Amino acid sequence: MAQKSDPNSKIIAENRRARFDYAIESDLEAGIILTGSEVKSLRTGQSNIAESYASVEGGELWLINGYIASYKQAGIFGHEERRRRKLLVSKKELSRLWNAVGREGMTIVPMLMYFNDRGIVKLKLGIAKGKKLADKRATEAKRDWDRQKQRLLKQGG
Repeated sequence: MAQKSDPNSKIIAENRRARFDYAIESDLEAGIILTGSEVKSLRTGQSNIAESYASVEGGELWLINGYIASYKQAGIFGHEERRRRKLLVSKKELSRLWNAVGREGMTIVPMLMYFNDRGIVKLKLGIAKGKKLADKRATEAKRDWDRQKQRLLKQGG
């Protein structure tokens, strides 16, 4: 029997540039505190996390510069589009992130925002190191070679 995909579970926003600009060491899933109008707006798929980042401040984890479009029907009860949003992680994960950012010079990059199977908004965060220009070129050259190789195998086979 084929498994049905859950209508609640879907990708809202993806930071496709993250894997190009950063070398992702590990990732984790975080919850996010939202208002009602933000969730309604996310259901219509109007958000962007490409320019955003996460930061540990005052013992809490925050999503900074994440864009969620305003919900028209909310009127005056709407939300600010680029406000700071609190992320929910365990104390153990928070201390691990604090050490990675403080000691090792890592960056916390939002990679994916999605509704899980229960219809709750989740954010996949990557703990990453920024790539130098040469590393980006190497990544692009490898991707081009893999593409060329697939093309040759397809023609020959």
